[in-house]
Amino acid sequence: MIKKILVSQPKPSGDKSPYFDIERDYGVELIFRPFIKVEGISSKDFRQQHVSLGAYTAVVFTSKHAIDNYFALAKELRVEIPETMKYFCTTESIAHYIQKYVQYRKRKVFFGESGRVDDLIPFMTKHSGENYLVPLSSVHNDAIKDLLDENNLKHTECVMYQTVNDDLTDEEKENFDYDMIVLFSPTGVKTLRDNLDDKVREGSLKVATFGAATAKAAEAEGYELEVQAPTPKHPSMVGALRAYLRELED
Repeated sequence: MIKKILVSQPKPSGDKSPYFDIERDYGVELIFRPFIKVEGISSKDFRQQHVSLGAYTAVVFTSKHAIDNYFALAKELRVEIPETMKYFCTTESIAHYIQKYVQYRKRKVFFGESGRVDDLIPFMTKHSGENYLVPLSSVHNDAIKDLLDENNLKHTECVMYQTVNDDLTDEEKENFDYDMIVLFSPTGVKTLRDNLDDKVREGSLKVATFGAATAKAAEAEGYELEVQAPTPKHPSMVGALRAYLRELED
């Protein structure tokens, strides 16, 4: 019997999330509690990358975390960001987030629609004389680097933040009464292993995963997966959960 599910993501904003429809339709309670958190790297670690923030004339932002840590490092390193700096953001919401640190109207800001750097290439090639800095997470691939190389853009990638475990408190562990947990990253799997491994192994906690890497990490721990997504039939975790709960009712 599944009555209470822990979803290891932030709670959706507003009241129209399909997760809330699952609660209503199947009489289950969903609690949202992230299993990971993002931390900026120290200025000491950043210096080891031999990247000088003042050497760049444009920045490519792929997330709000990148913005927060770029400006935090600039402040810590006492680097003044010039008024002429150009910002290239993968979405409009990320572009507007820059207002937290600078006066938007005085800056040159460009943004895409899909959330992919590909959308920015037409803007960036029009400004091919710029020297681009791309702040990234500690976990990333070379897709952005390869794309900018292909378009002959001068650029440097650097790590400015990292994803780490967000462990449960002693109180959370003591009062843990969930029937299922939904995981979205290998780091979330590590948090589960470090905090609730015994509950999974004794069979009192069912595991659902989203993404091939997450499923692989969970299976490597020896966890049996009740729900996996995406699949051709259920591309979203919401759809996979709904199908699973429906099957339990039949």
